[in-house]
Amino acid sequence: MVASCTETGLSDDPFAPGVDPDGASVNEVTVGNRLMAAGEYELALEAFTRAALQEGMTSEILTSLGTANLGLRRVGQAGPLLRRAVKEDPEWPVAWNNLGVYLMESGEYAEAAQVFRRAYALDDGESDAIRDNLRLALAKMENPANNDTQEQEFELERRGDGEFVLRKIQ
Repeated sequence: MVASCTETGLSDDPFAPGVDPDGASVNEVTVGNRLMAAGEYELALEAFTRAALQEGMTSEILTSLGTANLGLRRVGQAGPLLRRAVKEDPEWPVAWNNLGVYLMESGEYAEAAQVFRRAYALDDGESDAIRDNLRLALAKMENPANNDTQEQEFELERRGDGEFVLRKIQ
């Protein structure tokens, strides 16, 4: 029995192996995006914060931080981050889309529709997520009777590359 433990690399040491200082570092944005996909918004926020320390406050990191705050229902904290992200990189459709998601969560349907239109134009109409978000914003604008505030009516769904779409909770 003892020989088999040695062959598999197991030892009697109860502690985890040490850190390899020469090992490759992990891209914190990738880690954060994976955590967002898993619904672990608090951990994703921490990963994006570490990324900000390494890379600075880029548009991608600002968008990621804002979207993680949206996932945590911290709408007041998400807004300034997302607005700053589109100011930093006004040609990135993902940032505009996620700003639109924030505006939808805030009940600003008219502004959200304008923001989604811009995101859709910047993306050349390629993104189904942006198109779906635009349709939802337009529907909310056209039918004000459905604009009653309902707790947790929508949830974020990751579509890839940091882009999110609002999905109605069943």
